[in-house]
Amino acid sequence: MKLAVISDIHGNLPALEAVLADIATQGVDQTVNLGDILSGPLQPAETADLLMARSFTTIRGNHERQVLDLIDQGQPFDPLSTDGYTAGQLTAAHCEWIRSLPASLALPGGDVLLCHGTPESDLVYWLETTEPGFTGGGAGRATDIRPATADEVAERLGTAGQAGHSLIVCGHTHVPRMVQCGGMLIVNPGSVGLQAYGDEHPHPHVVETGAPHARYAIVEKAGHGWHVDLRAVPYDHLAQSRVAAGRQRPDWAYALATGYMPRPGPAPAAAA
Repeated sequence: MKLAVISDIHGNLPALEAVLADIATQGVDQTVNLGDILSGPLQPAETADLLMARSFTTIRGNHERQVLDLIDQGQPFDPLSTDGYTAGQLTAAHCEWIRSLPASLALPGGDVLLCHGTPESDLVYWLETTEPGFTGGGAGRATDIRPATADEVAERLGTAGQAGHSLIVCGHTHVPRMVQCGGMLIVNPGSVGLQAYGDEHPHPHVVETGAPHARYAIVEKAGHGWHVDLRAVPYDHLAQSRVAAGRQRPDWAYALATGYMPRPGPAPAAAA
C-alpha cells in the first residue's frame, strides 16, 4: 500500500495543484485528505470544486466544523476572519459535501487510521504541546510551542491504542513530523497551504515551518514497517501572499511569503 497524505490545504489552490502534480509522479495507490480544507482568504470555493471532482478519501477538520457552525447560525459573516471569509464563498453544494465528511476514518483492513488532530479531538495538538515561554523559533524567537514528549503522544492516543492500527496520519498543527508510539507510527504530513500561523488555543503560540513550500507525505508499507517521505513542493507562494494582502490579511500574506509569522523581534523579511 502506497498512500499520498495531504492535510491543511486552507483554500490554497495553487499549492494544492503543485502537490497533486507531484503526487502524480509518485505511483501512489490512493490519496487521503485530513481536513482543514478550505478556510482562509484565498480560493475556498475553487479548492472545494477541485476536490469534489477528484473524490479523494477525505475527513473534516476543525475548520470545516467551524464554517458550518457559522453558516447554520444564519448571521452575517465577517469577511476579515478566516472562517467568515470562507463561509461567504461556499455554495449549498459545497456545504453538502462538507457535511458528508467523517471526523475520522479507518481505511479498509483497519491498518491505517485518518484523523485531524487526535483520534478523539479535532482541536488537540498531538505531536506538539503549547508551553508559554518556550523558545523554538528562528533567531531564538519564542514560539510557545514545543515537540510533545513520548508520554504526551501516548496519552493523546486514547482508545485508538487498542484498535490495532500500524499507522495513524494526522494534521492540524501544520508541522511535518513522525513519531513512533508503541507499535504505531504517527505521521503528520504538514500543511499543503499555510506554513505558519498564530493561535490562542489553549495558550497563545505560533507555528512556523520556516519555508513557504507546500508540504505533504508519501507513506508506503514495507517489510519492517512504513517508509515515510515528508515532501516539500515549491509553488508561486508570492502570488498567493499578494492575494491574502489584497483581502486585508497581512498575517496570512507574511506567512505565505516566508513560512514565519510577523511579530516583534528578529525575523526574515517578507519577500516583495
